[in-house]
Amino acid sequence: MEKPKPRYAKALAIIAVALIVIFVVTLVLVATNLSPQMLYPAEVRSYQGQNLSSIGDVKENAIAGTQYINASTYRLAITGLVSKPLQLPYQDVVNNYQSYTKVVYIYCVEGWNATILWQGVLLKDLLMAAGANMSAKVVIFYASDGYSTALPLDYIVNKNILLAYKMNNLTIPPERGFPFQLVAESQFGYKWIKWITRIEVSDNANYLGYWESKGYPNNATIS
Repeated sequence: MEKPKPRYAKALAIIAVALIVIFVVTLVLVATNLSPQMLYPAEVRSYQGQNLSSIGDVKENAIAGTQYINASTYRLAITGLVSKPLQLPYQDVVNNYQSYTKVVYIYCVEGWNATILWQGVLLKDLLMAAGANMSAKVVIFYASDGYSTALPLDYIVNKNILLAYKMNNLTIPPERGFPFQLVAESQFGYKWIKWITRIEVSDNANYLGYWESKGYPNNATIS
């Protein structure tokens, strides 16, 4: 059998090398695509020496799926026992009130937990701007998906409870509650309402929110 001429042998060698290179590059690309990717690569994972959980560790357990709220048309209503009912645009809340940061631990009755750096405004600052009756008993929170819950007014004031718009130094993403999430410190997760659209100051201490009306305790304090 006649051996390949030198020029044909060289061409076959080049083709073989090219095929090997393509094969290796393909393997690298596939491996890269299959390797774990950070969902929130820009988030901070430590603060003042304290390790933080990832935003992805805060589970989505919405009653009607992720809510996608348009920041430009959004209004936060503050109603009820107030002398000046408010309809606050998103940017007004973010830019016109003192901002605070706090690392707070969230624990859900489903068994997961997370330690997150929250940034937001004090709820009591918003309530005072609306002329809230500070002798009222509770504050009721309503979300865009129909969820609601309530907490005592004195707890909100004395605990300096935040209405957060950032977590781990990132704007809260839609799946985690944009535009605002309640940072219900020392309360179980079902009090941490997301996608808040209305805040009502009330004397109805017996108000039952979404899960509370289904049997969850109205007092969700973690002992």
